[in-house]
Amino acid sequence: MMFAQAKTLSKQWTNTRRQTMNGQPLRRMRILAAVTCLALAPTWAAQAAYPDRPITFVVGYAAGGATDILARLVAKGVSEELRQPVVVENRTGANSNIGAEVVARAQPDGYTIYVGSIANTINRTLYSKLNYDLREFAPVALLATVPNILVVNPKVPVKTVQEYIAHAKANPGKFNCASSGTGSSINMSCELFKMETKTNILHVPYRGSGPAVVDLLGGQVDSMFDNLPSSIGHVQAGKLRALAVTGAKRAPQAPDVPTMLETGIPELKDFNVVSWFGLTAPPGTPPEVVKTLHDATLRALKRPEIVQAYEKNGFDAPPPPNTPQTFAKWINDETERWGAVVRAAGLKAE
Repeated sequence: MMFAQAKTLSKQWTNTRRQTMNGQPLRRMRILAAVTCLALAPTWAAQAAYPDRPITFVVGYAAGGATDILARLVAKGVSEELRQPVVVENRTGANSNIGAEVVARAQPDGYTIYVGSIANTINRTLYSKLNYDLREFAPVALLATVPNILVVNPKVPVKTVQEYIAHAKANPGKFNCASSGTGSSINMSCELFKMETKTNILHVPYRGSGPAVVDLLGGQVDSMFDNLPSSIGHVQAGKLRALAVTGAKRAPQAPDVPTMLETGIPELKDFNVVSWFGLTAPPGTPPEVVKTLHDATLRALKRPEIVQAYEKNGFDAPPPPNTPQTFAKWINDETERWGAVVRAAGLKAE
């Protein structure tokens, strides 16, 4: 359309120039020049630099969980970097699959972005039918990693992992473990724990970590392998009792809580699980849009207020280099790793 307009206007310009050279008024030539600029203005406006309107970060879990907490932190920083509003929209259900499918169907224009997590790579094998594959999304950047933390309601009569195992074996199928949904890293941490310790712990899934923690605090459920950020405040306030973290090292926010590896339980000598979160765009998003988002995200993660919030909430900054290419490999590796675990455990969700 632009080239057709230009060709027509060029022809008009040539005719006008000839008329001017033959004595036509110069004023007519100036008017045509102004008309040319006005005619091309809509085309230039349509090519305005990204972004020129608000961006939406879609979270597949309810408000209050680790994914939501992180999304809101990063959204604020990216908004300030790009000078456009970035809103967080919670589209819950099916262990974040509903939110992921919303973004998979969205226009690949950079205005609808998915806050993906480890759950989406687990779901690839866990669910027999999915309408998306996170490996087909356009990776933007890894945002953070966090260990999970095994917490119990203070009324549960256990203070160590050894006592937790003994209590579970004394109450097979009755003692329970909540999660943010079937296939989440919270659920998978518990499933791995059950496999390794040969315990029968009842799984109680929720539509996000936030609602699960509410019921854990209220005593409706007994325990949870929660993401550290959504439970650490309750641990520090004495409202939940922490037994162990699932990462390879202790969390600075809970220095007195041992790792699973430090418990000395032989069955848990290789127990190491961390959750992770990252930004992904719909398949087919232009590389230049991805780059703009990626660069803004990395700048946002360096902002002092976000660095401090990470430290307070227990998020670990992603290891460098944090590029769309390295994040793509990360997603692929995690899909393969958890696919093997899901198949070994015989897990299925519909």
